[in-house]
Amino acid sequence: MKFIIRILGTAFILIIALYSYRLFTKVSIPLNSKIDKIIVDKSDRTMHVFSEEILLKTYSIAIGKNTRGKKEYKGDQKTPEGHYTIFNKNPYSRYHKNLGISYPNADDKAHAKKLGKNTGGDIKIHGTGSELGPFDIFHTWFYTDGCIRVTNDEMDELYEAVKIGTKIEIKP
Repeated sequence: MKFIIRILGTAFILIIALYSYRLFTKVSIPLNSKIDKIIVDKSDRTMHVFSEEILLKTYSIAIGKNTRGKKEYKGDQKTPEGHYTIFNKNPYSRYHKNLGISYPNADDKAHAKKLGKNTGGDIKIHGTGSELGPFDIFHTWFYTDGCIRVTNDEMDELYEAVKIGTKIEIKP
């Protein structure tokens, strides 16, 4: 019994330490920033945001459960790869707020047609919603169905700085 209590105590201390580290090392983009380019690197699980070719911030992200390869059809749990734009914004998303990604593009549609599958859609950059509560900084420990997830606070700053029409490139 003492062994289990020690393990639980150690786990609790580790979680608090990680939470504190992430909380106190948080960096925000400058106020009134205008993000005009987003680059997602699936292999590193990072998202880089730029304003006039200047890197403003790099975010740690969660992506689809099937991390290798580009999205091929609805339900494959992959995050798309390619060139897209942000085509809409939703302040009332189930996952806090979201930015709509213009998936599928023409290449995605042609590929899915060859497979005889539905491309799906509804790919977003979104927050965690209320799923993780105050522990949303651990969002990268969990997968999405193909979207790109950041913390709710990060989604707030992205929502304000990203305009409709912003280019997004999602790399393997």
